[in-house]
Amino acid sequence: MTAVYTAPKAGREERKRLARERLLRLSRLMDAAIEVPILRTRVGLDAALGVVPVVGDLLSAAMGLYLVAQARELGASRRLQARMVGNLLADAALGALPVAGDIADVYFKAHMRNLRLLQKELGEPFIDAPASARRR
Repeated sequence: MTAVYTAPKAGREERKRLARERLLRLSRLMDAAIEVPILRTRVGLDAALGVVPVVGDLLSAAMGLYLVAQARELGASRRLQARMVGNLLADAALGALPVAGDIADVYFKAHMRNLRLLQKELGEPFIDAPASARRR
């Protein structure tokens, strides 16, 4: 008979806390790092990466998939994970369009959308988007 190791509860809770912090930090970095008063919105690394054809969108999507893995660590359902991946695919498809894709990257904030979806499913109020990102 093989023994199945289960992490102590404190270890699991610490992993979840770290996953929450990574999710918040990286989502904001990707979609809401800098306030742009002229546009009355916030932009992040996703918009900057979108300027670099193909590679920028691939890097943004890879970061998004990492965030989906963090959501799984927090207990996101498979259905929610699929929706999150769908948002990332839509973001990548929009970003692939020349010029229009760069504009779409400013307003279609897939990472913040995914953060709000996770917050809604888990009912965790500490996972909260900045006010300007909530308007979208």
